[in-house]
Amino acid sequence: ELQLVESGGGLVQTGGSLRLSCKASPSGFTFDDYALGWFRQAPGKDREGVSCISMSDGTTYYSDSVKGRFTVSRDNDKSLVYLQMNNLKPEDAAVYYCAAGLSRWGRSWLQYYYGMHYWGRGTPVTVSS
Repeated sequence: ELQLVESGGGLVQTGGSLRLSCKASPSGFTFDDYALGWFRQAPGKDREGVSCISMSDGTTYYSDSVKGRFTVSRDNDKSLVYLQMNNLKPEDAAVYYCAAGLSRWGRSWLQYYYGMHYWGRGTPVTVSS
């Protein structure tokens, strides 16, 4: 059983930056078939796939709404996945969830929230205008 714990959320002004972290445990979990990434959900809105990264080859995908502003990365040795968020906008405000799903889904990973194998509990991001 894989556990995912997010951290790094908080309050930031428009144009500011935050870095989210997702710690996966146990550290000995085999990630070969998985991509880890991020969904977000704002009040009254559907859960939206933001970005993901293959834990085996580092392939990344981004939603159009964050491309060029957000960067996903991984540290396999530490079982960590990061989401660097720059130039934040009020519309980025949401609870951000770390998730693990199969890497063979490719870019469709961002749409398969119902198929994710594991979820974290989320970390809130608030962007003040």
